[in-house]
Amino acid sequence: MNRVSSIAVWAAAGAMALFCGGTRAQNSAPAQSKAEAGRAAGDPKKAFAAGEAALHAGKLDEAERDFRQVLAVDPRAASAYANLGVIHMRRKQWTQALAALQKAEKLAPEMTGIRLNIGLAYFRQNDFVRAIPPFESVVKENPDSFQARYLLGLCYFFNDRWTDATDMLEPLWGQASNQMNYLYVLDIAAYKAKNTTLEEKAATRLIEIGEGSPEFHLLMGKAHLNRDEYDDAVKELEAAAQGDPKLPFVHFNLGLAYTHKQDYERARDEFHKDIALEPDVPFSYDKLGGVEATTGNEDEAAKNFHSALKIDSHMLSSRMGLAKIEEHRKNYAAALSELDHVIELDSGDASARYLRGQVLVRMGREKEGRAELASATKMLNEQREKRHKELEGDAVPSPELTREPE
Repeated sequence: MNRVSSIAVWAAAGAMALFCGGTRAQNSAPAQSKAEAGRAAGDPKKAFAAGEAALHAGKLDEAERDFRQVLAVDPRAASAYANLGVIHMRRKQWTQALAALQKAEKLAPEMTGIRLNIGLAYFRQNDFVRAIPPFESVVKENPDSFQARYLLGLCYFFNDRWTDATDMLEPLWGQASNQMNYLYVLDIAAYKAKNTTLEEKAATRLIEIGEGSPEFHLLMGKAHLNRDEYDDAVKELEAAAQGDPKLPFVHFNLGLAYTHKQDYERARDEFHKDIALEPDVPFSYDKLGGVEATTGNEDEAAKNFHSALKIDSHMLSSRMGLAKIEEHRKNYAAALSELDHVIELDSGDASARYLRGQVLVRMGREKEGRAELASATKMLNEQREKRHKELEGDAVPSPELTREPE
């Protein structure tokens, strides 16, 4: 259950496999010299080959320079745009990545690998709704694509499309039934879809290959968390941590369990351990910010919320946390700015709208504020009628599942 270190992507007409992994952002590409531009104009094929070699070597600045030289000669080089998209993905520059990949798609709509990368760019941002159409198009054209099927199945899973998830994931059994994450997701999806036969099959196989292992204890702890069985969750997660203290996400889930038990000292300690192991995952900073806010440490809370947003600007719970801090400090303009960001990304967030209404009233914008409060109250009432066991915002995040099986 190692974190994803690389994702196969396809670029260029030759369908050469590239890898988009955890490479950190480097400095922006240096300006090309006139001599370099001249060489590109004389031989764009050489520039493209140099770019591919640099990309494989992780020299992102050099690769970007070379592919831009190709585009200077041939603005319709889809493969160059596709490779630029890969470079931006490695830097986690998602807006630029999508812009480059979408240009490549327009120029070469027949290349399914470009659409796979577009879906992956959304997936990496936890935007599972927008990841679905490009993944669906790849699976439609290449139904045997393991990667596209697995990622599409996860997207269905995270959008509570249980039957769609099982239909997409079950055919991968022959290739993935030795992977615990796959079995765990399939087991839950089958249970939710009331597919008892498949549920029992996945659960039996999960126990068969994993029982007693740290990874198995982690998944069982996660299952107890989702059922609000916090004492059992702690027991399983502690067993996982004892078996492998560096197991990804074990400390994160322990932090969640202790938070629910209101043992904030232990929760804080576990989130810090997770951050030490996984410094690029926003969820731990977000949850640690929540613990600090709950215990009255607003400065530390704000620091952690900002850290989460630096990694993922779409982390709405961190923006809400900052908004509440700023509202408490009577920095109403700053609170309003954070709330506007939340509502821009999720117009149906009734809690954000309610707080926004309160902030507007306190700013003296009485009419606007009362209208926002009325709108929020209506939303909350509608949601209350449809509410099931899991309340909005209470679902346990699953960053450990957003990965391909090994």
